[in-house]
Amino acid sequence: MQQNAVVLVGRILLSIIFITAGYGKLTAFGGTAGYFGSLGLPVPTLTTAIVIVVELIGGLAILAGAFTRPVAYVLALFCVASALVAHFDFADQAQSINFMKNLAMAGGFLVLAAFGPGALSVDARRA
Repeated sequence: MQQNAVVLVGRILLSIIFITAGYGKLTAFGGTAGYFGSLGLPVPTLTTAIVIVVELIGGLAILAGAFTRPVAYVLALFCVASALVAHFDFADQAQSINFMKNLAMAGGFLVLAAFGPGALSVDARRA
């Protein structure tokens, strides 16, 4: 039982940043789209909508432990992609730290994908 509680806490900690970031982008949609455009991302408005869905819905799914394995793979890929797109300036120490943080979160999601959400999850209740 202790292992399941630890996995739940891990899911909570992994999900917090995505839920808050997704909600923040949702409430500042125009500004986020403008920022994405400044990064040279294609179709910034559509990109913003996709990122909001991935972060907000993905974060909530990880929190609940619903569809955990596929969502964890998506978020791991998202973390690596966003590290490469938005945090690849190693001359800037803050960006370098954010790059490494994204890689660390990707690693956490890969572990979650491999071992599952634990017994305290929607996935376990559905099984």
